[in-house]
Amino acid sequence: MSNIYDRDLPKTDANFAALTPLSFLERSAKVYPDRLAIVHGALRQTWGQTYARCRQLASALQQNGLGVGDTVAVMLPNTPPMVEAHFGVPMSGAVLNTLNTRLDPQALAYMLDHGEAKAVIVDCEFSAVMAQALALRSSSQPILVIDADDSAYTGAGERIGSITYEALLATGHAEFEWALPSDEWNAISLNYTSGTTGNPKGVVYHHRGATLNALSNILEWDLPKHAVYLWTLPMFHCNGWCFPWTVAARGGVNVCLRKVEPKAVFDAIREHGVTHYCAAPIVHASLVNAPDELKQGITQSVKAMVAGAAPPASMIEGMERMGFDLTHVYGLTEVYGPAAVCVKHEAWDALDVGERARLNARQGVNYHLQRDVTVMEPLTMQRVPADGQTMGEIMFRGNIAMKGYLKNPKATREAFAGGWFHSGDLAVMYPDGYCKIKDRSKDIIISGGENISSIEVEDVLYRHPAVLTAAVVAKADPKWGETPCAFVELKAGAQVTEQDIIAHCKQHLAGFKVPRTVVFGELPKTSTGKIQKFELRKVAGSSDAIDP
Repeated sequence: MSNIYDRDLPKTDANFAALTPLSFLERSAKVYPDRLAIVHGALRQTWGQTYARCRQLASALQQNGLGVGDTVAVMLPNTPPMVEAHFGVPMSGAVLNTLNTRLDPQALAYMLDHGEAKAVIVDCEFSAVMAQALALRSSSQPILVIDADDSAYTGAGERIGSITYEALLATGHAEFEWALPSDEWNAISLNYTSGTTGNPKGVVYHHRGATLNALSNILEWDLPKHAVYLWTLPMFHCNGWCFPWTVAARGGVNVCLRKVEPKAVFDAIREHGVTHYCAAPIVHASLVNAPDELKQGITQSVKAMVAGAAPPASMIEGMERMGFDLTHVYGLTEVYGPAAVCVKHEAWDALDVGERARLNARQGVNYHLQRDVTVMEPLTMQRVPADGQTMGEIMFRGNIAMKGYLKNPKATREAFAGGWFHSGDLAVMYPDGYCKIKDRSKDIIISGGENISSIEVEDVLYRHPAVLTAAVVAKADPKWGETPCAFVELKAGAQVTEQDIIAHCKQHLAGFKVPRTVVFGELPKTSTGKIQKFELRKVAGSSDAIDP
């Protein structure tokens, strides 16, 4: 029997609407039609114009037979068509698949086939690799190829499509009546994991999760109306951590940036009054270590967000010198990018930079609209003691979790075993409720029966003034089974020896945790700036490749 609050109180169109971030664009266009929405080169586009163009895109896609359940892939940098695709594609009912622009043709062909893409929008810079990918497809399904030209791009690039992006939009209607999703559980986007072992998995996002993560971004950052957001984070990565939808919700400005390099970043911050940006640690480090003359003339407050690795003291101190406020977030593709945040407290301001770095290095607590994040023993599914010592696995649950892995029910069941999403990250929980990653489960080094956290060793390496980037992996050892092998990328002009690095580590680590080998050179990274440890493991596994 229903309770009195369920009787004669129906859910109708008058009192319920499916959550979707598409409504953010509609509202900003209605409230701020003449405010700036997108900046790119000489382009200045308002929210009213952006809404009209997104409706044209949705209309044109539908006229080409695309709709609910169909996949539209895009191979685009951080340019206006990429912003528009985040709205126009789902407005048509289709699902947006943002492809990593750094991938090889074979990986792209797999994704196009696996996601059953019926259309792909290709920037001229990537036409050659996309042409190869299209030729490698095993599927016979026809695919509409759309060329996206960019007047700000000075490189070469041939057209490979049957129509240009602007010509496609011209066939659409600016007053197109798009509809809310029939269910907020409907898919809005498809994002592929890195696929370092085997084929990548297709992570499916729903409208509800995208909406709530976009709103959480506002809450975690106290993002004001009309914030000026610089696109240093690739929009292909977790849909830019949902920030295309976040910026629309605040009627902000998308400052597009085709190539991320320190001069371009600082120039954009000065010219456009940038107030916010997100980036991987390698980007923040490049800004901190850029020549001082590039940093001159920035007078506004700039807020930065970092994820991918805990910010070391040198980064925090360097950002403070520039007047940038750094927020540390944590997440994975499966939780829409960041779904946890290291919330800073005023009392931390009085601490020295080393202690602030220790506190800020933690992955923190759940995003506002994520139900929970905790550390659990994965076999018993019991929470670990909040003692800062007992290790378990970070797990998430709530609305900011993927719908599942496309066409992979087994992996989906495993990921959600016990009613939680299993991150694969090993961590501890502190008494204040903040969690801290100790390692990926595959990155723990077992030396003589002792567990060594590669992250702990990396933290010490980052304290050395000459170290720009560092990573630690296991190296096979006939006596100990494994020992730590450090890969170090030095700051420009720095000179240091292997013995110097080892001596530095001995001052801060137990003897068995100290790297036995140090390899200097540029570290391999993904397009989002994450260090590719699987590549380093290949090197470490070959003793003749690294032994002096």
